[in-house]
Amino acid sequence: MKTGAILYIVGDEPDGFNATSEDAANRLNIKADMVEIVSSRSGHFDISDAWWFLTVRGMQHIVCKVASFSQMGDLQLTGRELRLCG
Repeated sequence: MKTGAILYIVGDEPDGFNATSEDAANRLNIKADMVEIVSSRSGHFDISDAWWFLTVRGMQHIVCKVASFSQMGDLQLTGRELRLCG
């Protein structure tokens, strides 16, 4: 079963943030076949857009993890996961 992950970034982003999905997945140790980023400046417009993108690419199990930037500018998971259904 292919696994997809949506990384939903909340809060303000640093000015220089331009990470790819692969970079974010590696830094945050996200185990998935594909990772898509939803943020205010980059990536998809919203969670449903990223969900659809992963679904049409064959991902059967998709999780949505919430992340934010620390005061030092590091991206970190908040420990929250959003439930996706439909």
